[in-house]
Amino acid sequence: MARLAALQIGSRPEGPSATLETILRHEAELADERVDLLVLPEAVFGGYPKGAGFGTQLGFRTAAGREEFAAYYDHAIDLDGPEITELAAMSVRLDCSIVAGVIERDGSTLYCTAVYLEPGKGLVAKHRKLMPTGTERLIWGQGDGSTLPVIDSRAGKLAAAICWENYMPMLRMAYYAKGVEIWCAPTVDARPEWQATMRHVALEGRCFVVSACQYQQPPARSGAKVANWPDDADLISGGSVIFGPLGEELAAPLRGSEGLMVADYDRSAIARARYDFDVAGHYARPDIFQLSVDTTRRASVSFCEKDVEGT
Repeated sequence: MARLAALQIGSRPEGPSATLETILRHEAELADERVDLLVLPEAVFGGYPKGAGFGTQLGFRTAAGREEFAAYYDHAIDLDGPEITELAAMSVRLDCSIVAGVIERDGSTLYCTAVYLEPGKGLVAKHRKLMPTGTERLIWGQGDGSTLPVIDSRAGKLAAAICWENYMPMLRMAYYAKGVEIWCAPTVDARPEWQATMRHVALEGRCFVVSACQYQQPPARSGAKVANWPDDADLISGGSVIFGPLGEELAAPLRGSEGLMVADYDRSAIARARYDFDVAGHYARPDIFQLSVDTTRRASVSFCEKDVEGT
């Protein structure tokens, strides 16, 4: 028996160091719960600037918007930076796996990324969000097929799909085919409808699902200015949840506050659940349906050096 956890917190406006302090304040509670896997929300490092327009209208960008993006870029993290180092150290102290949503800085492009950390090994893999949603495409690049890992962790086989990637059936099928047992869903989607999506993934994949959502206070309390959003409504109200492989709710959605959700994980429950439905196994019809997944790393420029005879 293992212990799964989702930590519902919000990014701190002061930046990644302040967010790290928030995470570390929960370490004693995580230790008391003897957690084997911790999932952190989407963009917990780097932040999710809900409501920001970055000075963009169709056909032009403003100087103020460029400054807004530059400030956001400065709050993103490098994967070899101190935040990942500190998370890796916490992973060792807790003896637990960690999946965390971060805004990854790679050159001058930002990616919405899920990082996988294992105790004693540090950063072992990452997944870049394949398709930023709506105006997220103004600020984030797109991941390619080279970052679709399903990793062997101390708790089981882990995969991560970030926010609305969970609506991509071909991505889900790719992860199912790789044998995912614990589906990690870092998100900022606090809508009630999200719960149906998470339950569906659990039932479809016959896997455990851990969804960690951010919590952000109402603008009236945080002092933020968010156009077209009620001042007294949570900017992101949470809804972190844990489901079992038959769609059973193991930890009810947490709303309106930060907090830790914990549930037991019985790996043998997966085989029992897949007895009558194994989406990538006995319930598949490869004679009719086939999916091809290109896992090649894509670079915008390839350099090669050719030897020319006689030169």
